[in-house]
Amino acid sequence: MAYSESLANRTREIISRTHDNVEEKKMFGGLCFMVDDKMCVGVGPNRLLVRLDPDKYEEVLEKPGCTPMNFGGRTMRGYVHVSDEVLATKKQLEYWVNLALEHNPFAESSKKKKRKP
Repeated sequence: MAYSESLANRTREIISRTHDNVEEKKMFGGLCFMVDDKMCVGVGPNRLLVRLDPDKYEEVLEKPGCTPMNFGGRTMRGYVHVSDEVLATKKQLEYWVNLALEHNPFAESSKKKKRKP
């Protein structure tokens, strides 16, 4: 799977400042950062995948370099792709990563729950 090592390292640095329970998984053709067992941010070859508050979805789509995430021909509300062209500075990347981290406590867990016998 191809993803930007540089963007992944920069993203990892931002997340690690405030969160300890972080797992990295290869998925969606890139590297996904799971925070507290929830998909938070993904890094691809030339973009960032951001999971955010669905109520902010329309607002952020108006920002430069931001496009909806489509998965299996379906638009995923609450998930956006951000082009690496608008992530050149630390401040730009921090904006998007922090947007995902703010939503993370309210996001549904991606971890499958075990059934009781």
